[in-house]
Amino acid sequence: MTQNADFVIIGSGSAGAAMAYRLSEDGKSSVIVLELGGSDIGPFVQMPAALAFPMNMERYNWGYLSEPEPHLNNRRMIAPRGKVIGGSSSINGMVYVRGHAEDFNRWEEMGATGWAYADVLPYFKRMEHAHGGEEGWRGTDGPMHVRRGTVKNPLYRAFIEAGRQAGFPVTDDYNGSQQEGFGLMEQTSWAGRRWSTANAYLKPALKRENCRLIRCFARRIVMEGTRAVGVEVERNGEIEVIRANREVIVAASAFNSPKLLMLSGIGPSAHLQAMGIDVVADRPGVGQNLQDHLEYYHQFKSKLPITLHAKNNWFWKGVVGAQWLLTKTGLGTSNQFEAAAFIRSSAGVRWPDIQYHFLPIAVSYDGKSSAEGHGFQAHVGYNMSKSRGSVTLRSPDVKEAPVLRFNYMSDPEDWVKFRHAVRVTREIFAQKAFDPYRESEIAPGETVQSDDEIDAYLREHLEGAYHPCGTCKMGRADDPLAVVDPTCKVIGVEGLRVADSSIFPHVTYGNLNGPSIMTGEKAADHILSRDPLPRSNQEPWINPRWEMSDR
Repeated sequence: MTQNADFVIIGSGSAGAAMAYRLSEDGKSSVIVLELGGSDIGPFVQMPAALAFPMNMERYNWGYLSEPEPHLNNRRMIAPRGKVIGGSSSINGMVYVRGHAEDFNRWEEMGATGWAYADVLPYFKRMEHAHGGEEGWRGTDGPMHVRRGTVKNPLYRAFIEAGRQAGFPVTDDYNGSQQEGFGLMEQTSWAGRRWSTANAYLKPALKRENCRLIRCFARRIVMEGTRAVGVEVERNGEIEVIRANREVIVAASAFNSPKLLMLSGIGPSAHLQAMGIDVVADRPGVGQNLQDHLEYYHQFKSKLPITLHAKNNWFWKGVVGAQWLLTKTGLGTSNQFEAAAFIRSSAGVRWPDIQYHFLPIAVSYDGKSSAEGHGFQAHVGYNMSKSRGSVTLRSPDVKEAPVLRFNYMSDPEDWVKFRHAVRVTREIFAQKAFDPYRESEIAPGETVQSDDEIDAYLREHLEGAYHPCGTCKMGRADDPLAVVDPTCKVIGVEGLRVADSSIFPHVTYGNLNGPSIMTGEKAADHILSRDPLPRSNQEPWINPRWEMSDR
């Protein structure tokens, strides 16, 4: 049985759901969204405080692992991607960061013409319904609710004040004119629930007659010559083709988007030939340029029993869960990341390249290895790594997971920057603001002082921040490593686009959900051949002391 629509979108995640909403908005075009994952109904996905659960559940996560990482003690790193409606926006930490203005100016310099900050800011505004934030810089009537937490725990304010005492700027809105500094963190939650792109975009789109969701496994793109005409899928054990009257749009993640292209004959010809796949278009950049952020947890014991540790047991989790289920209020309504910072690693660096997520508990991301007793922590990451990895096929079998090689910490500068991050973090937590609360350092630990000791700790404890991107890089048509042009068309074929974090030429300074949604919003205008939104003339803040100081 063959089904068809004007546009067939592979993936219902951050970009895919946004495109489904915008492409079906005027009622003129028919849209089919293909998604393997199932329903997002239930507290594990919808309760913000339960964020550790869906990421660790096979039902919601593709469950990918990297190959052994040679610079990180040959550890295999977990690489979660959402397998549920809303994609990774349904299993992520709900942290909302646009990125720095310079991120998008850099994209344009790298060949993504029309994606400079002045071009993308109007799309960030179009997508947002910001509750708070800097007036004139934020959207207030878009589908994507963005808010701050209640900031009831005094440790959040202590973190921001400690940054100020250490001489760093404070910012009222890191998603406004000034990213650099310490301030309140924003999250994609609303009315007590996770505000995924399934809630914001997909479910409203599916209420329209011209937008449908088909649950299936996308096997490959069907090509007629060099034109994409549909998608071969497996549904209920049967293989069929969903045909696209106009275009196939791949929005399947930084791992699955290049995998699908390669399985369809679009990618590095030598690799495809080695896999026995007929080459449709030799695009050497498919699967290359893989980037991610790394982070470690800097943890301290608390003198006072005021942290979330008291609630990190089955009894209190049950109480919090029951309150959330019955009233959508209480601790369950927040991801608990309510304070943040973006700072520069040294004088001469113009843009903040170190990021902090502050949490009033000492616990690992999966919620498992809680520190004994009360504590607090910052997730500390260097956001400007030059290390690059790749995504390749393991075999021509469509069901096989791709080969992920991040090549984390392969660039020597990464070690210099992370050592600095450890030391400057200690300086921040040593400020007077933490005197009432700080007892002793749990991790990395007070015995970890020299470069060698810090490096040894990092090799064992750095974790991916789950921000993969770059594997179908956007750039100029004459760039041999570019995969899509600035309108998201796959170079060298017709009727096919890619629009998700895989097209980012360079990773952004911050979490990727916001830029991924923006990518879907902007791509929709390109797909419909609409004029882009008018460019912004707003000028972002740059620290006037950037040449002489890191603060």
